[in-house]
Amino acid sequence: MSGPRARSEPTAANNDEAADLGSPPTRDRKPGGGVLKRLKSRKIQADSRIVTEDELRTLGRPITPEDVLGLRTVTSDYLCKPEANIFNIDFTRFKIRDLETGTVLFEIAKPPNAGLEEEEAEGDEENGDLDSSAGRFVRYQFTPAFLRLCTVGATVEFTVGDRPVPSFRMIERHFFKDQLLKSFDFDFGFCIPNSRNTCEHIYEFPQLPESLVRQMVEHPYETRSDSFYFVDNKLIMHNKADYAYNGDCP
Repeated sequence: MSGPRARSEPTAANNDEAADLGSPPTRDRKPGGGVLKRLKSRKIQADSRIVTEDELRTLGRPITPEDVLGLRTVTSDYLCKPEANIFNIDFTRFKIRDLETGTVLFEIAKPPNAGLEEEEAEGDEENGDLDSSAGRFVRYQFTPAFLRLCTVGATVEFTVGDRPVPSFRMIERHFFKDQLLKSFDFDFGFCIPNSRNTCEHIYEFPQLPESLVRQMVEHPYETRSDSFYFVDNKLIMHNKADYAYNGDCP
């Protein structure tokens, strides 16, 4: 994997102009060997044409990054099927930490026997019993303090199948009810076949108004996100998540 960069677009909660935070990725050795790439975010400047989810479903062509950047609400369903991931990209570990204190806020890893479970799931799919959201939806619960963090790092580890990935890109959009809170755009770059890759996305969060923070705490799981993954500007994966910020403080 090489040449990654990342961008984030202006949010509904903060309309002030922000400095371009884009910079070359830094590389650190990670425990146990290998390289951890850190990707900083920068503001998206271009506006996209507003589109609806229904419009995207009737395009008759692959969905592109420009298409999803035009969405103004969270999607009600997935915009592609699991089998669209012809590159066999598989996320195996995910960690969120507060970069100012180093505190780990969330961490999950795929169990060693996940391959067997996937084979069983494929059998269930053939029998029509597989939940279409299986493996594509995550529910998070954080404390209210999470909404006041300034800089968060999200470390992802993923593997690639037996074909090269020319240009791997993720667009992540967060909504509270029908309000777009923030949108991030990360370019992973080229990934070699049969590789294991690790990078940390650096999120610079906007300062949310206290009135909005209160609403997000009082309405758990009404904060939602879409994560769209593209190879050569064609949508191959779509994951969803929702969030509660009413967890107990330690």
